[in-house]
Parts: sequence; structure tokens; C-alpha cells
Amino acid sequence: MSDNLTLPAQKGSTDTSKETLLEVKGLTKHFPIYGGFPIKRKVGAVQAVDGVDLTVGVGESVGLVGESGCGKSTTGRLITRLLEPTAGKITYLGKDITRASRRQLAPVRSEIQMIFQDPYSSLNPRQTVGTIIKSPMEVNGIEPEGGREKKVRELLELVGLNPEHYNRFPHEFSGGQRQRIGVARALALNPKLIVADEPVSALDVSIQAQVVNLLQKVQQELGIAFLFIAHDLAIVRHFSQRVAVMYLGKVVEVGDRDSIYNRPRHPYTHALLSAVPEVAIDDEAEDRERIRLYGDVPSPISPPSGCRFRTRCWKAQDKCASEEPPLVQISGNRDGHLTACHFPEDPTTEARAEDVVLDPALKALEKDAAGESGPKVTKG
Repeated sequence: MSDNLTLPAQKGSTDTSKETLLEVKGLTKHFPIYGGFPIKRKVGAVQAVDGVDLTVGVGESVGLVGESGCGKSTTGRLITRLLEPTAGKITYLGKDITRASRRQLAPVRSEIQMIFQDPYSSLNPRQTVGTIIKSPMEVNGIEPEGGREKKVRELLELVGLNPEHYNRFPHEFSGGQRQRIGVARALALNPKLIVADEPVSALDVSIQAQVVNLLQKVQQELGIAFLFIAHDLAIVRHFSQRVAVMYLGKVVEVGDRDSIYNRPRHPYTHALLSAVPEVAIDDEAEDRERIRLYGDVPSPISPPSGCRFRTRCWKAQDKCASEEPPLVQISGNRDGHLTACHFPEDPTTEARAEDVVLDPALKALEKDAAGESGPKVTKG
């Protein structure tokens, strides 16, 4: 990106962090499963998203993290109304858009844009870059000052590409450059909210930082709100002001960046953070816990009763099976830090005396490797 390029200020980009741009309550999406012969009938449903509560403020960046299959991408597509929700409510700037018709959604479509995960399949290979970026303006009948071609060339320069690439095709660009084209397309309509669905996961590590820094610069200088969906906790920490943690279709913890990464309360959040690799420098890194969860994630077709994490949780009790924990603020948490757990962890990420190893096979392997009665605490 050019250092001397002046980015235009977006309306409403002043400090309005307390103003809610998007509010989601009880958002649910169940995909039906059909079976039987010769007449197919509904025999079950995949509960991809099941009662998600989430808010995004004006100009705020919110990270949505969790392991693969937890419902992050489905949540993003529901918010952009690319998928129809089964239940719940989506409110944008105080207006309910949950069941809005295509005509009612028309003025909102331009304000909520999406950056897709795969930069290869999200661009039409038969269209030039100029056509791809100006198409949203044509669909919405927008004629910017100086014409659409001038606007497209400005957007290409904004995202760090050569404006002379206007007539090139997607196959002539690398993965990182294609994702920049996707960012330019999302910015074409001056949106107020961008849902970024794992925008760097398909890119080489060497260029992930470039794309993330580009999005962060755009977010800060244009005042655009972001819902940043990712499974890379390091990138989310760098980009997001608040973080929501999902597990098996539900949000289990929400808080500001420092609270989530330094004072998590939900056991699943502790397990996620313990899995982040760290490099010890001059043996100065402190010992930290490693939490290896037992078994696999339960099927979203038939999730566990009560708390969905209880089948893999080291603190689970009978109450966890009979009662679903609400997403509430618990004692010791700061304002806005919400946790869905009956028996939350201590608010610290300091190492325990021993690793928390829940998988007996892993534990046996570590015993054999160490030649001792138990696994050692390793330095991260």
C-alpha cells in the first residue's frame, strides 16, 4: 500500500464504540437430514448454529474463534443473509433483517459485505479484475464521482495492487493478490460491516501478515466494523478488539482481547490457548499448561445435553448434563466478559503443577517417552 495515499474518511467513523451496529440473539441454523425410500422424509438435523448471541459495535473489530466445524462460517453467512436462519433475530442499526425480503434487504446489502475464505473460487475466472470490483456498483446503481473505472483503480491502489492491473484476469495473480482483489470488491460499496471468513487461512504464511495488516489499516482508517472469523488465535489477537469463542454451535465465552487471552474463565478457552505454540527465548519462557482433550468433538446431529463441552471437560459434574449454562458475567470478570460455564476456571493462564492430559492414550505415550510415572510440564 502506498505510504502517501490518503484514505477517505467514512461517515460515522468517529468514536462511536458504544453504538451497536449489529446485534444477534438466539441465532440458529439447522440443516435437515432426509432419509427413507422411496419417499424421503426428515430424519434429523445438523445443528450447525444453535442459539448464538453476539454484538458488533460501530467501527469495532470482533473476532470469532473456534475449532473447525463449530459453526463460525455458518454464523457469518447467516449474518450476511447468504443463508436463511432457522430461528433467532438479526438486528442491524436497530432494524430487524431476520426475515427481510430481497427488496427490503437491498439497501442493507451494500452496507454488509463479505470476504470469502478461498481467494481462488470466490473470483469469477472469466471476468477481469475491473469487472469483478465494479460489478457491485453496477448492481446497486452507484455511479461514483469520476466514474466506476476511476473508483476501481483507486481501490486497487488502496489494497496495494497496481491500478494498471484493471484488465487482467484472476489466474494472473497469486493467492495473496487475489485476496486483495476480494478486499477491494468488499470495499467498493463503502460498507459499514465486513464479515471476513478466515480471509488468510488459504494463504501462504509469508503473506498472511500482509493481508491482515491491510485489513487492520482499512478498519482503522475507514471506520469499518469487522467480524473476523478465524481459527488462528495469534491473528485474532492481533486484529480484534473483542473475541467470541465458539464450540459446537454455541458461543461459550465473550470478552475483550486482554480478558480472553490473559484471564479466560471457560475450560474450552483454556484448552484453545494452551494449544498455541510458543517459542522459548533463552529459557526465559515460563512453564505453561498443556490441555489435551479426550476424544473428538461430538456430532452436531446429536449434541450432548446440558453443556456441550461436558463430554471433554475435566470439571464436568452432574449439573453440567442436566442444565445448560447461560452466557452471563460471573464474579471476578470485567464488564462485558461473559462465560457459559457452571464451574469456571480460575482467571489466569499460569502453569499448573502438572499438565492437564485427558486422553489416556496420549498420557501413556508420554509416560513411556519420559520413563516416569507422569508427563512433564514442558516449556512453551
